[in-house]
Amino acid sequence: MTLNEKIHAIKGYDVKLENLRRSLEIERKNSRLSEITDMEAMEGFWDDSDNAAKIQKEKSVLSDVVNTYENLKELYDEFEVFVEFALSEDDEASANDAIECYTKFLSQFNAAELKVLLSGEVDPNNAIISINAGAGGTESCDWASMLFRMINRWAESKKFQVQVLDVQDGDAAGIKSATMTVSGNYAYGYLKSEIGVHRLVRISPFDSSARRHTSFASVFVSPEIDDTIEIEILDKDLRIDVYRSGGAGGQSVNTTDSAVRMTHIPTNTVVTCQNERSQLQNKLQAMKVLRSRLYELEMEKKRAQSAENEANKLEIGWGAQIRSYVLHPYKLVKDVRTSFESGNAEKVLDGDLDGFMDAFLRWSVEASSETES
Repeated sequence: MTLNEKIHAIKGYDVKLENLRRSLEIERKNSRLSEITDMEAMEGFWDDSDNAAKIQKEKSVLSDVVNTYENLKELYDEFEVFVEFALSEDDEASANDAIECYTKFLSQFNAAELKVLLSGEVDPNNAIISINAGAGGTESCDWASMLFRMINRWAESKKFQVQVLDVQDGDAAGIKSATMTVSGNYAYGYLKSEIGVHRLVRISPFDSSARRHTSFASVFVSPEIDDTIEIEILDKDLRIDVYRSGGAGGQSVNTTDSAVRMTHIPTNTVVTCQNERSQLQNKLQAMKVLRSRLYELEMEKKRAQSAENEANKLEIGWGAQIRSYVLHPYKLVKDVRTSFESGNAEKVLDGDLDGFMDAFLRWSVEASSETES
């Protein structure tokens, strides 16, 4: 596109920017950031480390949204200045700068729109992910390990922190199951797009006859819940088993019963943790995962009771695949829900999930709007 075409294309974005500012509630967020600054200056604020950590997490999320909008507004203003110089002075350098600004602006505007879509109560939270191999033995276990790597690589690309809580190795290769926490702003909001069954079609590396195999693995994502959301767990409803960790590591990991399996009897929800060196630390981590699982189960129950969501409810079952990854006879990754697809399967499996997450968030809003009308 020429500069004149870009000037024409960007017209109307001043209105879109204003709408975005309102949708993101920039004034309210700036007001809250000012309150937090005042709180940080109060005597004794930093003495309560738990409360200070929660406030700092909130500050990080608010600042992320505000900075996203302000950077976008700055790019738009720069574009207008460069265009003015380019047209009035016939300045080629300014014209090139304007074109560069235009490209950055459109890319960042699309990213900023996602902040509006990530408006759920727990969207800003960290995410707890569980991956389970389906029926199919070694094939499915290997596929589960590929999904485990894919999500890890995506998290690394966002500079999110990943903590592996539990891994159960497959009998011959791959993993039977894995649980991990991904920590970063809006980790759950983005990763909820991965909830469901993932299907892989490929020539099996474990088949001496080089036949094509189809494998399944499920991904379950729940938000990490802090004390601001009350989840009641009664001692009588819990069964806690300890066992010897199967992981590699220091002496205490391999020679003590440090691993923990926690069962919530009323819902038959089971979580395990063996990553930490002490039994107490594993219990704390397992309880954190359990609270998050129970929260998500409660949310699923509420969604099931709502007629407007019944038709679009995400069911976690082997017949409910959300995405297919075909590596043979052609290469294509396609999301069943949104129809978004990519022909670069290797790049997707290497963590390039942004397009799928963007499409899922927009699809979710459209699906909700259709059921409301």
